[in-house]
Amino acid sequence: MEFKEFDGFKYIDGGVCAAKGFKANGLNCGYNPDKEKNDLCLVASDVMCNAAGVYTQNKVKGAPVIVTKNNLAQTGGKAKAIIANSKNANTCNVDGMEKALRMCELAASKLDIKPCEVIVASTGVIGQPIPIEPVETHIDELYEGLSYTGNAKAANAIMTTDTSPKEVAVEFELDGKICHLGGMGKGSGMIHPNMATTLNFITTDAAISSEMLQKALTENVKITYNCLSIDGDQSTNDTLTVMANGLCGNVEITEEDENYKKISKALYIVMMNITKMLAGDGEGATKLLECTVSKAKDVDSAIVVAKSVICSPLFKCAMFGEDANWGRILCAVGNANAELDIDKVDVDIASKVGAFAVCKNGSGVDFSEDFAKTVLGEKEIHINISLNSGDAQAQAWGCDLTYDYVKINGDYRS
Repeated sequence: MEFKEFDGFKYIDGGVCAAKGFKANGLNCGYNPDKEKNDLCLVASDVMCNAAGVYTQNKVKGAPVIVTKNNLAQTGGKAKAIIANSKNANTCNVDGMEKALRMCELAASKLDIKPCEVIVASTGVIGQPIPIEPVETHIDELYEGLSYTGNAKAANAIMTTDTSPKEVAVEFELDGKICHLGGMGKGSGMIHPNMATTLNFITTDAAISSEMLQKALTENVKITYNCLSIDGDQSTNDTLTVMANGLCGNVEITEEDENYKKISKALYIVMMNITKMLAGDGEGATKLLECTVSKAKDVDSAIVVAKSVICSPLFKCAMFGEDANWGRILCAVGNANAELDIDKVDVDIASKVGAFAVCKNGSGVDFSEDFAKTVLGEKEIHINISLNSGDAQAQAWGCDLTYDYVKINGDYRS
């Protein structure tokens, strides 16, 4: 996937280790029988960080979600480390809280910090008791292997059915200081967020208060992760956290000034790109789908319409079959809980090889089926919808619905 360029921001390598003072490591502790696949990671800052988080709104919440929320509340938005595992979600278990707290204790004991200063997260199978012994046995090795270049090992450790890691980082300037912000994410199925999605961790060496960090995170979640859907199922363990250690040396951001706008933009760039990577790597996916709704009455209306299209199973199937069945797009637009005039709606379908119009003023227009097949044969498809009712715009991301999605989820536990 190609990253869109933004003035004043430079893409760099490093993921969660791109920012100064962040170390990471990942290893196989035994949760995953594939010994070549990491299943436990640790990320730690050299100094205490201001932190913020957003979480699943599913009524069923994994124990790690509850523990992390409580920890950040207890510390007033402070954290110094993250410990996370894959293969087991530690959700709907009688001893889930005990195990999640124990993971925090184990990480804290090695880093000489309080357990409440640790963010904990888990992903994987729901309702299966998680043994804590693998973490206890490997915590020394995990800690001793922490490295300022360990981001790839950590990104691998949080993957489940993902086919590739998701890492993005950018470099930018605040107060004449070079700052960095980077992150990693995982997710391929059970994705339909209403907060963040899956497990995602972002770090920065910029100085910003916990309050402003939470504000920037919440604002950007609305237009990135919350506009992503793979299969319509919201996970029980969705967690997105941001940690800022201030080591780049800028004056701490405590209000919505120009520096706040700049770091918020950095957050958007990283979060938007990880969102697209998650969409493109949906379980069984062959295509990344991006729906842009423009000229809407307001941003909320644009988001609702874009998500309605991305979430439509019939539309997703049509994209898999490379069938320009645009009536399914109009059907999804009409199903959206938004105020619009269908007689003003225009729709184009595009990819890197070209674009074609399928609808003008709510009615179909002639197009070449052969050219449409060529456009839809690409890996990234853009659905561009104009509501012609205002000036607002929003995007949503998803993937096609394939035979392999059913196969993967038919035997997920095995």
